[in-house]
Amino acid sequence: MTLEELVRPNILNLSPYTCARNEFTGEARAWLDANENSRITGLNRYPDPLQTKVKEQLGKYRNVSPERIFLGVGSDECIDIAYRVFCRPGIDNVVAIEPTYGMYQVCADINDIEYRRVSLRKDFSLDSEALLSACDNNTKIIWICTPNNPTGNAFSREQLCDICNRFNGITVIDEAYIDFSTKGSMTEYLDSFPNLIVMQTFSKAWASAAIRLGISYASSSIIDIYNKVKYPYNINELTQRQALKVLDDITHIEETTQEILDARDNLITELETIDNIVLGIYPSDANFILVKVTEADAIYNYLRDCGVIVRNRSRVHLCGNCLRITVGNTEENRLLIDKLSDYGNNR
Repeated sequence: MTLEELVRPNILNLSPYTCARNEFTGEARAWLDANENSRITGLNRYPDPLQTKVKEQLGKYRNVSPERIFLGVGSDECIDIAYRVFCRPGIDNVVAIEPTYGMYQVCADINDIEYRRVSLRKDFSLDSEALLSACDNNTKIIWICTPNNPTGNAFSREQLCDICNRFNGITVIDEAYIDFSTKGSMTEYLDSFPNLIVMQTFSKAWASAAIRLGISYASSSIIDIYNKVKYPYNINELTQRQALKVLDDITHIEETTQEILDARDNLITELETIDNIVLGIYPSDANFILVKVTEADAIYNYLRDCGVIVRNRSRVHLCGNCLRITVGNTEENRLLIDKLSDYGNNR
C-alpha cells in the first residue's frame, strides 16, 4: 500500500496546530510572540517543538538523517501515535507476536483497534508464515519487539526484512534493547522499506529511563505526518538538555553497556549452579534474562520478602514458572544469588 492508503483519511487531511516556535526559528532580540513569562529563569521559554539539536546528535550516532527521527514521551507515545496515524477505530486491526511487550495491546484497546496475537514457537523463535497469515486487508501494523520482552531473544534481520518485504502495511520493529544485542539494528534498512518504522529508547542502555524519551525512525514522509499529529511541545526542555548530555558521552554508554553484558554472563553462570531450583535459562540478547524455576510464585514471594524485586512472568503465554531478572549492579546481583542459594538450600 502507498502511504496515502495506509494513513487514516482524517489524519492525511489534518491541518496541524502551528505553535509560535514553528512559525519562527532562530535568534531574536525580543521574544513577544508566544505569551511566555518574560522573567528570565532559563525555563520561561517554550522548548524547541522539533528537538532539532537532539535529533542532529542522535542522527550522527545512529547514521540516520534528522528528518527521519521522531522523539516521543517514552516509547509509549511512539506506540500510541502509530495507532492514531494508521488505524481507523473499530475497523482496522494489528498483528503482534505473543508473548511480547504489553503496551502494544493496551494502546490498541485504548484506540479501539482489534489486536491479533500470533504465538512464538516453543523455543521463542518467530513464525513468519503464521504472522503474515494472521493479516488481512484491514491489518495496518505488525508489531515485532526484538530483542523481545520478556523472552530476551532477538530475531534475525533477514527474517525481519522478509516480513517487511511481504507485508503491505506498516512493520514496526521495537529495538528498545538493541544495544545489548549482536544482531544489529534495522535502521540500516530504512531506505529499502518505506513501510518500516524502527523504535528505540533512551531508557535501557542509555541509562535515562527517568527522562522518558522514546525514538521512532522512519521515512521522512511518515515523520512529517507524526509531527502533524503530536502535541506541539511534547518533549520538554529539561529532557532535551539531558538527552544532549547523554549523547555527548556515548563512549561512557558503550563502556557501561559492555559491563552489563559481562555481568549478564556472570549472572547466568552463577544461576546455573543453583540447579535444584533453576530449571533453565533462556538465551538473552538483552539486559535481562528469563529463568525457568521450580515454583515461580513461591520464589518470587520469597525474594520480595528479602527486598529483591524481580518480575514474575509465570502467567504469560509460554512462560510458565518463569521469572524475568534484570541484570543489576555487582551488589544487587550478589544479593540475588545469595538469596536464591539460601532458598534452594532450605528446600
